[in-house]
Amino acid sequence: MWQQAGPENTNETLEIAVKRAKADGLPLVIASNTGATVHTALELGADPKSVVCVTHHVGFRGPGIDEMPESDRKELLEQGVKILTTTHVLAGVDRACRNKFGGIYPAEIIASALRMLGQGVKVCVEISIMALDAGLIPYGQRIVAVGGTHSGADTAAVILPAHSNSVFDLKVEEILCKPSRW
Repeated sequence: MWQQAGPENTNETLEIAVKRAKADGLPLVIASNTGATVHTALELGADPKSVVCVTHHVGFRGPGIDEMPESDRKELLEQGVKILTTTHVLAGVDRACRNKFGGIYPAEIIASALRMLGQGVKVCVEISIMALDAGLIPYGQRIVAVGGTHSGADTAAVILPAHSNSVFDLKVEEILCKPSRW
């Protein structure tokens, strides 16, 4: 448990996640907008062929903007890392409706409820669903997910993912680390 959320917890969070993924032979799903967190995980011994990197969707920071430099994307792909750049399952169209018409929508309610446990837990759940929906991790298999609060990584969890169309079947089996304050 970290005292505060933030990127200063990245190395220790990844050490915990990589160790658990290797010990149990589990895929490692990591939120990383630029690829930096995945690069750190690889430096700490993660098997690139078992890593899925989930980025922000193109346009998250502004129209047409892809936060991951093409050179980093190419390097990670050449090492065997799978990269998923797509709409966030707990935002996307719901957020556009809220921004245009007001109100709150189901995916945003789920995201807000998960944030009660911390932003990183919400991210871990979300990227697990996204990676499964994209077919980048096997159905019915536990994974180690890594997320954070703003940048870097501060949360790791063992999750049994579910597809977005059966989101309430997802199980957060174990929270390996997370900040106590966010």
